[in-house]
Amino acid sequence: MAIPGIAANAYATTARLGSPGAGLSKTIGDVAGGKQDFGAMLRDAVQDIAAAGHKADVNSHALANGKANIVDVVTAVAETETAIASLVSVRDKVIQAYEEIMRMTI
Repeated sequence: MAIPGIAANAYATTARLGSPGAGLSKTIGDVAGGKQDFGAMLRDAVQDIAAAGHKADVNSHALANGKANIVDVVTAVAETETAIASLVSVRDKVIQAYEEIMRMTI
């Protein structure tokens, strides 16, 4: 089975998420003329994850109709799964930072 290849592809896709020219619509430095806009970056990441999920769904339907390769479907699902796990990790860090700020004394 090609599990190591699928995992390597998913990790490579995750590594490309933050690199310039990785297929994201905007990178951190490109937003607002060089200013970092976390909200826009997060919105773009969510849109990219939604697109990856849609691609996985399309591949799954094509497989059900006998028009797709199982490896492509598993790869698309694994990439989506990795991207969602990354987004959840970022969400957890944002919540943790917010809670830490709220504990600070004024």
